[in-house]
Amino acid sequence: MGLMDGKRGLVAGIANDNSYAYAIAEALVREGADCLFAHLPGAKMERRCRKAIDGLGIDDPWLKPMDVQSDEDLDRVFGAIGDDFGSMDFLVHSIAFAEREWLREGAFTATPRAVFAQALDISAYSYMALADRAAPLMSAGGSMIAMSYYGSVKAVPAYNVMGVGKAALESATRYLAADLGSKGIRVNAISGGPLRTISALAVGGLSQLLEFVESRAPLGRNVTGGDVGGAAAFLLSDHASGITGQIIYVDCGSSAVGP
Repeated sequence: MGLMDGKRGLVAGIANDNSYAYAIAEALVREGADCLFAHLPGAKMERRCRKAIDGLGIDDPWLKPMDVQSDEDLDRVFGAIGDDFGSMDFLVHSIAFAEREWLREGAFTATPRAVFAQALDISAYSYMALADRAAPLMSAGGSMIAMSYYGSVKAVPAYNVMGVGKAALESATRYLAADLGSKGIRVNAISGGPLRTISALAVGGLSQLLEFVESRAPLGRNVTGGDVGGAAAFLLSDHASGITGQIIYVDCGSSAVGP
């Protein structure tokens, strides 16, 4: 018996097999979940996503392109989930973006308005937009999670506008939990430690940050994808039935200690 036996849901954000979204999907599949997938539009992104999903051992995966900045795309994807399955039990949002040029030390103050707006749209508003479409397909007991980072509450060098986006994401998590709780739907976020993913590599000084976290974390190491995947499977399962509106830190304890 797995934690997620009999549950079906959408995992959005797999870029390759080294992403948090992949680690979460791996844990969900291991625990018996039926995972559906959405990827960034384009043949290249579909190939990347399919290659990663192959590692999960899923034959003929349900996979759709989805641009989270397009309401039409979101309507199409969730409409297809409704048409194909009738309902869903969970949602995984592992999506964030900011222009790489503005993710370097000393660049935050000059962040252009359009760069700021795009970062918040993709990194925070998209969680609300996905939740709005997922909720009608969820029965009581549905659950949603998003991925955040410590740069939402502290100024991390070079994280810049992504930190503002993650702060908005965490606030949105609480308001979504308040809105959807009456429907029996739980909404949480995981604040994972830094991981060497494609998106993280866009942030300047990642190697130094990983070394710093390892030196100060109570567990004496950096977090792994498996650490976050296991926590996500728990939060999405019925075993976390009383947890909503929370930001759960999975970072080997680094956020719990002083500099």
